[in-house]
Amino acid sequence: MRESAAERHARLLDLVRERGTVRVAELAGLLGVSPVTARRDAEALASRGVLDRVHGQVSWPRAAAPGAPAGEGLVLGLLAPSATYYFAEVIRGAHEAAARAGARLVLRISDYRPEEDRARAEGLLAAGAEGVLVAPGWRRPEDRLAYGDWPAELPVPAVLLERRAEPGSPLDGLDRVSSDHAHGVLLALRHLLGLGHATPLLVARADSPTALAVRAGYAEALAVLGLEQPLPVIESVPAEADPEGFERAVRALHEAVRSGLASAALVHNDVDAIEITQRLAPLGVRVPRDLALIAYDDEVAALADTPLTAVAPPKRQVGRHATELLVERLAGGADEEEPAARHVSLLPRLRVRASCGAAR
Repeated sequence: MRESAAERHARLLDLVRERGTVRVAELAGLLGVSPVTARRDAEALASRGVLDRVHGQVSWPRAAAPGAPAGEGLVLGLLAPSATYYFAEVIRGAHEAAARAGARLVLRISDYRPEEDRARAEGLLAAGAEGVLVAPGWRRPEDRLAYGDWPAELPVPAVLLERRAEPGSPLDGLDRVSSDHAHGVLLALRHLLGLGHATPLLVARADSPTALAVRAGYAEALAVLGLEQPLPVIESVPAEADPEGFERAVRALHEAVRSGLASAALVHNDVDAIEITQRLAPLGVRVPRDLALIAYDDEVAALADTPLTAVAPPKRQVGRHATELLVERLAGGADEEEPAARHVSLLPRLRVRASCGAAR
């Protein structure tokens, strides 16, 4: 099986963590990849703040931060499903907060394989992690049910990142920091309604906790706004993985617009929104002339031909607040009363660009 970029990045990070510093020119041989790939991977990880890059070499980030004794000497673990796209910013925020606290952050990537999460978390503990930040690699609700409780059994404090637990489950008793995606969806719908559009459609995937939260948030927003759902949620899929499924989603949205059933849509995620916009144009539906569109995630939405209005979850702040919470819990004295667990929800923002057009 071909190695994914996330797996390759994880190997590179392990290599640098073990050696401290590695010359970029040596990475290709050590990783068994081309020099171009090794250099690109090193640049990508350095740009996210996961590694330091100076004078042709990459180094494990220096964790010492003067003036922050509370976290001095701490080793924190971070288990993330990916080091790219959405979670790149979460990791950046966690790394920044750890450095400010004088702590060292050790990263493991699961590549959305929940069956491997526990073993990777144990690897973090073996690397010396005294507390862990955990974003399980769940994709669907059944993953949470099948693999969801093990973080509550860890022998060190754990904080959930961008994940919600089943109410009343052992996992629900952990600290967690997450984006309030229902609030983000409500912001988007209110904006489109304020421009004079009828009830917006939702085009969304069903392959990640964020996608599922957006779907649930859509139903909640319609109830809050007193609206009837105009059509069932249009099922979106990655164009490169399922071209036929992607085309069905495009055709369903095209038909809704051309028949007059809809003039606005919220699309999860940015990549799908951009590709759908590009595919609709030759079919005679243009954004924003015929369709006001808002993307969800705001990773690359601003780079579309017509810059897309987007809901922006506070990804970096999620990583930062979760790390600060973990450091605070680890720094608590033995004689102090253990603080209550906290569930922190951070509110997304709506970044308005050209894709919504004028009011109808």
